[in-house]
Amino acid sequence: MQELRTVAVAAARQAGKLIADAYRTDFRVDYKQGATTNLVTDVDRRSEAAIIEALSQAFPEHRILAEEGGEGSQTQSPYKWIVDPLDGTTNFAHGFPAFCVSIGLEVEGRVVLGVVYDPLRQELFEAEVGRGAFLNGERLCVSRVATLDQALLVTGFAYDQEGRRSNLEYFSRFALRAQGIRRTGSAAIDLCYVASGRIDGFWELKLFPWDVAAGSLIVAEAGGLVTDFAGRAFSIYGHEVLASNSLLHQAMADVLAGK
Repeated sequence: MQELRTVAVAAARQAGKLIADAYRTDFRVDYKQGATTNLVTDVDRRSEAAIIEALSQAFPEHRILAEEGGEGSQTQSPYKWIVDPLDGTTNFAHGFPAFCVSIGLEVEGRVVLGVVYDPLRQELFEAEVGRGAFLNGERLCVSRVATLDQALLVTGFAYDQEGRRSNLEYFSRFALRAQGIRRTGSAAIDLCYVASGRIDGFWELKLFPWDVAAGSLIVAEAGGLVTDFAGRAFSIYGHEVLASNSLLHQAMADVLAGK
């Protein structure tokens, strides 16, 4: 596992430097499927290419699922890297300083390694299954907030209008119950902030594996809980994520259920 982690961290840092160097410079912005809410930049593509090159050189037999390029290799390896080369592209494109690189490793259907790197703050979040979660080498632990009225929550909104409308209802419910709600625009950062105790709970709809693979493991290894909205077992291929410090989990699930 040490070699896997070392390569993932180096790839994340390399991509992060590329992103930081390009921040607030001229770069190309395109729109996926013609939707003005779903951006991709040439920096996303260059970051992804750098990560894929690093992973492929070190582990040529491994599969890679990446946001911009899909799943390239069709090998039968049980190892699959799940890559978001720039989570928070809309933030990046507008010069809003909240974005990151996210790299997870799935082995036989289970995420066993997660690395999230925020290049502007130079914060490296990482976790290995069964070995805890860390921020720049310091062990992470979720918060101890136990009631919603004392909780700071975070969420995000889907690119499509239907997903946005659905979450507006949940947002309004939590706004009446929680101490505060934030919206960073990066699900990977949101999950890492739950793991570090900066945020007490997170929910979101219609995310993709590359959004949550690394961050969900980091939350779990920091002592938190990650499920779907109903409290069932979490899958990175599902459409709902509810992450918390575990103490708030049932209360958050109840709000999502309309109770």
